[in-house]
Amino acid sequence: MTGNKRDRREELAADIKRQMGTEATKRFLRTLPAFHLQAELPEHLRELLDRLDGAEASVAASERH
Repeated sequence: MTGNKRDRREELAADIKRQMGTEATKRFLRTLPAFHLQAELPEHLRELLDRLDGAEASVAASERH
């Protein structure tokens, strides 16, 4: 990939990231069904997060000793 193409791709990626973070885009995405937030996490995701918390706590505890 030439430098020019790489620069253009990096610029495009930066533009997309910037636009995705705007309030207008966030408001729009919240109106789409795929992006609706659920009040509660599904049980399987809650279990995975609990396991992750436990693993992180174990690593943190082992690093302190």
